[in-house]
Amino acid sequence: MPLDRILRHLITWQSADGPPASARALSVEQARERYLANAIRPHREDGGPGTAVTAVDRTIGSTDGSSFRVRVYSPDSDENRVVTYLHGGGWVLGDVDSHDQVCRVLAASLGAVVVSADYRRAPEFPYPAPLRDAIAAARWTARSFPGRDHVIGGDSAGASLALGVAFDARDTGDIAFAAQLLVYPAVDPSLIIASACEHAEGYLLSVDDMAWNYEQYVPDPRRRGEPAVDLLNANLKDLPPTVLATAEFDPLHDEGVELGERLCASGVSVRHVPGPGLVHGYFLMQDIVPAAAACARQAVQELDAVLRSARSEPR
Repeated sequence: MPLDRILRHLITWQSADGPPASARALSVEQARERYLANAIRPHREDGGPGTAVTAVDRTIGSTDGSSFRVRVYSPDSDENRVVTYLHGGGWVLGDVDSHDQVCRVLAASLGAVVVSADYRRAPEFPYPAPLRDAIAAARWTARSFPGRDHVIGGDSAGASLALGVAFDARDTGDIAFAAQLLVYPAVDPSLIIASACEHAEGYLLSVDDMAWNYEQYVPDPRRRGEPAVDLLNANLKDLPPTVLATAEFDPLHDEGVELGERLCASGVSVRHVPGPGLVHGYFLMQDIVPAAAACARQAVQELDAVLRSARSEPR
């Protein structure tokens, strides 16, 4: 499928004065400011998705004694579900504000309380600090909202952290997740698959951007082979049913597809939501790209189906 028309115009407009500066060419603060400027949208008061949701910030403790913020979203319509959501941004960029609208729409569409974790970011706090916070957020959510169907999810780097949380829950038995939502996850720190991808450059996220992200997140190359980082080659058995969303024009597309195949081979139920014509980051573009909103809705519908199916099975 060709690149979505709106996205094509957006990329052309951004490149009018030459290719946009890569993350590597900016300071961390400049990169964060640019990310937020592109991600944050004004709150809608017209009855659009996510308006029937209230939000409150809390401070919770991490597994290493530090503390961080979570934002708890409560929808008017409650289906007895809860989602621990981990934002994207390459483990360096993004926060609960950049993904505020994403979480509002998810809460309203799924009928779930959503706990968005403002985990510590690299390079100030490299691996494993973000993962420790993600694990702590999921454990806090499980304690705070017992009896609900609990989903672990995230997009991009957040999806990678979500998978790491699922590993921890499987190995410790601390949490029984009903499902996981992985939206264009980064799972191959070697970037071999991304480098060979047909759409490795020129579609908002580049392979070099991902290399920079990994350099900030896991500065010691020797640690990039650990299962919580090299997720593609980790033990994928006994994980919760998975909704996996990819984007066609994304350097991470092929490794996402490969992850889905390996999950299936490991006995994990997978529902793949392809993103035809879309780019990495489309979850943040739902209000300006109708095709992105449609694909995000499909991912939520698949997740809803997984949860309803689990509820209907004998316990």
